Amino acid sequence: VVGGSQLALLTEDDDDAMAYHGRGLATTGHKIATRSLSSTFLPRLTERRDGEAGPGGRSSVAGLKVAVFGASGFLGRYVCENLGVNGTLTYLGNRGDDFEMRWLKPMFDLGRSKFVFYSSRDRQSMADVIADADVVINLIGKYYETKTLADKPTFPYLEYKTNFGFQETNVDIPRTIAELCTEMQVDNLIHVSCAAAKPDSSSEWARTKYEGEQAVKEAFPWATIVRPTQLFGPEDKLLLWFANAPNRIPYFVPLIEGGEALTQPVHVLNVAETITRILDDPELFEGRTVDCFGPADFTYKELSEFVYDITGQNARVVDLPKPLVKQISSVIKYWGNPQLTPDLVELWSEDFLPAMTAEQYKAQKGANKILTMEDVGVKANPIEKEAFNYLHRFREGGHFIDAKGYH
Repeated sequence: VVGGSQLALLTEDDDDAMAYHGRGLATTGHKIATRSLSSTFLPRLTERRDGEAGPGGRSSVAGLKVAVFGASGFLGRYVCENLGVNGTLTYLGNRGDDFEMRWLKPMFDLGRSKFVFYSSRDRQSMADVIADADVVINLIGKYYETKTLADKPTFPYLEYKTNFGFQETNVDIPRTIAELCTEMQVDNLIHVSCAAAKPDSSSEWARTKYEGEQAVKEAFPWATIVRPTQLFGPEDKLLLWFANAPNRIPYFVPLIEGGEALTQPVHVLNVAETITRILDDPELFEGRTVDCFGPADFTYKELSEFVYDITGQNARVVDLPKPLVKQISSVIKYWGNPQLTPDLVELWSEDFLPAMTAEQYKAQKGANKILTMEDVGVKANPIEKEAFNYLHRFREGGHFIDAKGYH
């Protein structure tokens, strides 16, 4: 073991027992890895990968090829940042013009990123994205079903129809990616699901997330499943939901059934770092599940109070029964990037929590234990530490408005 204090045990009873430490990872009969002091850098292995060159970092060659689906999303941009920082050759699946994802290009050194056009309804184009990748990461997801206008034979001759529904986005596309990984003999697949994925959830989004997990495991049994709780960060759909609601939902901000459901948000950077550490030695995590969650749980009512305390917005928060909020959302769902949908009402009416408490995760024994961020040396950032950085812009007059001497 290379110095530092012990953080966690991945397993205790199997022959491949291994322990993560502050600056190292020890394995029985396996290679030893030492970690860079920078958490955004991949741990440096004592034995170089084939094709690896340079001292490590953006302008080096990591000796690893990764294909990413869903790179332009909230989590995807932070995963790509870590890939670029570490000199990883990355194939980025792109469903439109590559300029639609242009903000990802500066994350990579010249020649270390490749944007590949694909359609999720064209199997061969998805295979073109994967190409000769060593690892595939699926980050595709949408909290609402996208709509499109279609011709109609009778007046008014146009109608809304579903373009990408939950079944296709959360089940069919992940299954196709997993099947292609098997057919193309890809070494490893990382599939990002969610902690709310349950077969009996009242939310179709959560149910299809669960079905997607099962489909991936069936097609690629040694896939690594990452299950985060709700993400918070500069582009989130949680804290920013409350901050944007007074301007986007007329007259009031609805709280579903008093906002008593619980959620345990996790910082997006923590989840991205967890995926980065899995990528360092993906064989170690084959067939495993990694749950990502924050250090504390909150009710949605508490989150609303927390947000408006920071922003100082004069929001009229109203407690409404779920059926009434669903009626309101049935109209709002037709907006572009809708603030509220009937399925989101169902999702926020249930607890959005990890499968176990922190103590129960630690008490697990054996090789099949569910891992957590702590098991890979990632410490969860508290929401109180990060939220002000991106919520203060909602303050009327700016974040210096309460300080004397600036006006």
